Amino acid sequence: MAIDLLLGLQWGDEGKGKIVDVLTKSYDIIARFQGGPNAGHTLEFDNIKHVLHTIPSGIFHPTALNIIGNGVVIDPVIFSNELSKLKEYNIDFNNKLLISKKAHLILPTHRLLDATSEASKGKLKIGSTLKGIGPTYMDKTGRNGIRIGDLLNKEWKEKYNQLTKKHIKMLNFFDVKIEFDLKKLEDEFFRSLVSLKKCKFIDSEEYLSKAQRQGKKILAEGAQGSLLDVDFGTYPYVTSSNTTAAGACVGLGVAPNKIKEVFGVFKAYCTRVGRGPFPTEIEDKYGKIMAKIGNEFGSTTGRARRCGWIDLVALKYSIQINGVTQLMMMKGDVLSGFDKIKICTGYTQNNKKIDFFPYDLNDKNLEPIYFEMDGWDEDISLIKNKNEFPKNFKNYVTFLEKNLNVPIKIVSVGPDRNQTIIMN
Repeated sequence: MAIDLLLGLQWGDEGKGKIVDVLTKSYDIIARFQGGPNAGHTLEFDNIKHVLHTIPSGIFHPTALNIIGNGVVIDPVIFSNELSKLKEYNIDFNNKLLISKKAHLILPTHRLLDATSEASKGKLKIGSTLKGIGPTYMDKTGRNGIRIGDLLNKEWKEKYNQLTKKHIKMLNFFDVKIEFDLKKLEDEFFRSLVSLKKCKFIDSEEYLSKAQRQGKKILAEGAQGSLLDVDFGTYPYVTSSNTTAAGACVGLGVAPNKIKEVFGVFKAYCTRVGRGPFPTEIEDKYGKIMAKIGNEFGSTTGRARRCGWIDLVALKYSIQINGVTQLMMMKGDVLSGFDKIKICTGYTQNNKKIDFFPYDLNDKNLEPIYFEMDGWDEDISLIKNKNEFPKNFKNYVTFLEKNLNVPIKIVSVGPDRNQTIIMN
């Protein structure tokens, strides 16, 4: 049985959590494959909004197993708080939430290193969420990290102490100093490990392989977005993991030839949190209107998101490197009321037209080329069927689908689970 994969095609915040929630009823297992608690997947149903950071977005469906894969880094404190907020929903975490023994732990000193490193950059800050994600991945690739499976070893505390001492020495190298109470942070960390250990730790690659042989349907869930991929994103303003389709293979231990459908999620416009290049950013009042209507504030950090018109050059790039087979368009309702809608169809660089995603998006000589369409005034948030689409909104969806050359299978017209149009 093949595995389907869902990921974001922009700079994150595309609405992946909602789509995973919508699709979960068709799957037996939802498996998160990379990232850490810098991700915030928002789900809304029954007039309640839920924000998940580490737990896969299929957790509210009683029939689905949820796996946190080896490519994920876990902060026990954030994870414990996440579990506490979900207690009232009577979720059987012991049997419905499994964690890979090969997933890495975020230590208190990882967060301190993240904060100190970011502060030391001054005006060159990359916009880290300060969750300790980057330093944890650095220890992983440096072969110093502590994994979930290590917690089963009585001697793991010795490894923890050695790594913490190393981190303290590293903190002393920075010119910028931050105040912290390590004992307080550690007390909270070790208390939270109690909650973490209540979950089942598994050899996830073997578990998923067996599930495939048994004919189980599996959906791999990505975090962040393709343009934040550490290799293929807008480096250095990226995350610390591979957010693209290849990341699902190494983040879950599945073979590339086992991936079948690749679902690409994108917004009807574009947003970005923090610093970094953003060719189609709207810096006038329309950008602020878009942000207000779309409630564009980070679900994890609360930071305001920069808003801009949709960028087809960037989208085609993401579709290409991920092998996307189906598209899901989110937040089409946010564009209602705009007289004109702009679509970036290319760039000019040094007065020369280009139609590909360049190495350096920071180039000051790079400008977007726009195609302009008439907007729509109608409120589409209550629409239940694609036949009810206003003419200009339908034209917008058709234009995108034609130019991207991949079918748009789902159109979201609001945050709720029920505000989802299946385009059959």
